[in-house]
Amino acid sequence: MLYIHIPFCDSKCNYCSFNSYTNLHSLQNRYIDALIEQLKYEIERFSVQQFKSIYIGGGTPSTLSSNNLEKLFLHLLPYIKNKIEITIEANPNSISDSWLNTIFQLGVNRVSLGVQTFDNNKLSFLGRNHSQQDAIRSIEKASNIGFKNINIDLIYNTVLDTYKLLDNDIKTIFSLPISHVSMYSLTIEQGTPFANQHNIQKENLELTTHLISKVSNKFPQYEISNFGKPSQHNLGYWQGDNYIGLGSGAVGFLRDKRFYPQKDVKRYIDNPLNIEIEYLSLQDIKLEKLFLGFRSIVGVSEHELLESEKEEADFLVQQKILQFKNGRYFNLNYLLADEVVLRISSN
Repeated sequence: MLYIHIPFCDSKCNYCSFNSYTNLHSLQNRYIDALIEQLKYEIERFSVQQFKSIYIGGGTPSTLSSNNLEKLFLHLLPYIKNKIEITIEANPNSISDSWLNTIFQLGVNRVSLGVQTFDNNKLSFLGRNHSQQDAIRSIEKASNIGFKNINIDLIYNTVLDTYKLLDNDIKTIFSLPISHVSMYSLTIEQGTPFANQHNIQKENLELTTHLISKVSNKFPQYEISNFGKPSQHNLGYWQGDNYIGLGSGAVGFLRDKRFYPQKDVKRYIDNPLNIEIEYLSLQDIKLEKLFLGFRSIVGVSEHELLESEKEEADFLVQQKILQFKNGRYFNLNYLLADEVVLRISSN
């Protein structure tokens, strides 16, 4: 699998802590060259014959020019031998018909749009620079170009959220040609505009349960934050597949190692092969498998557990918190994933 990080953005949202910048667009050409240099290096390190999936995220990949996208794909195409899932993120205000046509012709077959909400007041509150109508038009544009797999992101647990607001969002989603929904609870991160403000976040378990239940009526939940037609790239992460992390602030994983390219964009451009390596213990890898497995449809194999851990898992099956099927344990409520892992792994 391949993840490519694009750090350029048109604007910085109030909640955003990602490695993204609004003032570095002049570096775009050099950044693409650095990505290509790292790509060649990682293909050797990971012994890549073909990619299982590709995900281009950010930042805002829709800020990339057509020329730079074509240049990047020129180096990707030799490793795309079958029809694989290729996803690109975009903001509703920054995609045009010509840009969508370009990525469609290059082989991108899944678009992920940062909608966050269809409520104009909430969009303004979040610091988004698009409107409800921009979001709707962007989804319809992508569908008209020919995209069958369209994801939208939603944010919930803000102080503005009510049953009425979220139900209106869901009603709009159900009326549009969307195949997948990613929903994220608002988190307040240090260094973001929201970090210095009060009355921003409001957790409400009943409202969260209501939202999940409503969305699941049309889009089955397959991970704590994801609903609908499963993304092969996402599933790869939860199954513990190896993946290349390309770009500043990206992360790669190969067996028992994590790779961290330079987070600073200018330093990354100067030396894209300056990559920090973290060595993972067997316990680190096991815990990650538990957390990822119990927060998704992947589940956890009984062979991953010690005898005492299996006893605890069997007890949770009796309590109807877990389900045991074909040698694997599955979590029946993804909101309890962390608690399930901590209970099993503490034995």
